[in-house]
Amino acid sequence: MRLDYVTIFPDFFAPLALSLPGKAAAKGLVAFGVHDLRSFTHDRHRTVDDTPYGGGAGMVMKPEPWGEAFDALLPADTHADADAGRPTVVFTTPSGEPFDQALAAELATREHLVFACGRYEGIDQRVIDHARERAEVREISLGDYVLNGGEVAALAITEAVVRLLPGFMGNAESLVEESHSAETGGLLEYPVYTKPPTWRGREVPEVLRSGDHGKVARWRHEQAVRRTAERRPDLLAPSVLDDGTPIVRAVPADAAELLVLQRACWVQEALANDSLDIPALHESLDDVRAWLTEWDTWVVRRAGRLVAAVRGRLEGEDTWDIGRIMVAPDLQGSGLGRVLLEHIQQVAPASVTSYVLFTGAGSVRNQRMYRKAGFRLRPNLPAPAGAVVLTKTVHRPDTRRTNL
Repeated sequence: MRLDYVTIFPDFFAPLALSLPGKAAAKGLVAFGVHDLRSFTHDRHRTVDDTPYGGGAGMVMKPEPWGEAFDALLPADTHADADAGRPTVVFTTPSGEPFDQALAAELATREHLVFACGRYEGIDQRVIDHARERAEVREISLGDYVLNGGEVAALAITEAVVRLLPGFMGNAESLVEESHSAETGGLLEYPVYTKPPTWRGREVPEVLRSGDHGKVARWRHEQAVRRTAERRPDLLAPSVLDDGTPIVRAVPADAAELLVLQRACWVQEALANDSLDIPALHESLDDVRAWLTEWDTWVVRRAGRLVAAVRGRLEGEDTWDIGRIMVAPDLQGSGLGRVLLEHIQQVAPASVTSYVLFTGAGSVRNQRMYRKAGFRLRPNLPAPAGAVVLTKTVHRPDTRRTNL
């Protein structure tokens, strides 16, 4: 990959020679080129800006130097096929599309990135329009704030992109469980610890020192979900039912309504199985509050009423335990349970290779729904008294990226 930077402050890009980017350049994985926009001017003052048409404060970067810079860096064939490896010009601007990990992964597939680092009030719009005739153009913003210029944004985008190149990271596994990665479902990364086990009165969580890899994986997923819910709930994009009703993560305040819902649902289960020996019937409000902290729980509300819920959690390293699929009695048979079952499978961690759940041996309707969803009865697996276990193997689509 080649990366070029057009700027009036070339010294901003000295860090490209440091750390991993510098090592990658030395190995030939990437090539960096820094170009002073003023070198494409022809007046003695090396002018790159002028007053804006229409009036207003500030200055606007002139089109002529940018045009010559692009003449030097972009192919002359303005009719080149967009799929034939055309360069991508990145204009760093607060009015651009938000930069995120998915966009970084997309840019990492390009062969040539050219960063146009604006200053002042921005670059003449004709420069951007002209660039679109010769290259793919992406206008990108780091966030909802304004910087003095595009150089800092270009460096941030560069670091996020080049670290995704094959061979860049010494240990590729370190990319897998990072915040925002596809492998974690877009969750924020869980807390991390190292030696010593005790520091200034603070201890490393016991589970991380237990040697039980299943417990560690489960704890990390739970912590990632909790941290994301607290800090970036916008990343927990809800699924939406056909009528537009969202499926959202449960919060502690939902506990009382969940208790009422599960009792209503499991009275019916008790009748279907001729047994009152069902744990969900005997749980207290404190019990529900407790398992809400341990399970990834989702709920549906209609007209302010909590009408459905489902939960899941990681068992061991690769099994997703699904439970408490609950639909209010007056809405049962509407397909809501099926949608919740699909949803809880979709939000499982990427490491999951199988789903498992159990239901009453006499719950014929439940078993029919699970079998239609691809679950199979497993009489060879241990089950709670009066229940049957069903499992399903995860079949993930081929997610290998193609550069279209």
